Amino acid sequence: ARLRTLRAGDWGFIVEQHGRLYAREFGWDRRFEAMVARIAADIAGTFDATRERCWIAELDGERVGSVCLVRQSATVAKLRLLLLDPAARGHGLGRRLVHACTTFARAAGYRRIVLWTQSNLAAARHLYRREGYRLVSSEPNREFGHGLVAENWALDLAR
Repeated sequence: ARLRTLRAGDWGFIVEQHGRLYAREFGWDRRFEAMVARIAADIAGTFDATRERCWIAELDGERVGSVCLVRQSATVAKLRLLLLDPAARGHGLGRRLVHACTTFARAAGYRRIVLWTQSNLAAARHLYRREGYRLVSSEPNREFGHGLVAENWALDLAR
């Protein structure tokens, strides 16, 4: 199991895997995959390697997950596109993806990391809480064809 930075073809993998996994696991509709495609295109189009980083998780040479850390402001980074195939869970890759963001953000001089997720994503929320993130706010969300609760989380890096 390993993490690596992006190579050609990885953006397509990120979009496809998000669309496939969330449709299968949660019944989310095409609007979710479209949103992921927009996020991926925005990150790829303005990517600054000095302040931003994306990782692919691999298990036995196969891509099984992803995460990106992007600039939101001079002092705040945003964790985006965290995904780990359920079949690859139990190898510590989810924890390593989240922690890679923390380590990079500190080295890049950010003071805080923020993220947006949904309350039903228990595995991701467990990883965020374990890394030290705290829930900041929540609001109803019907964007993906279901009644969800969107959550904003933050991790202060001052410690």
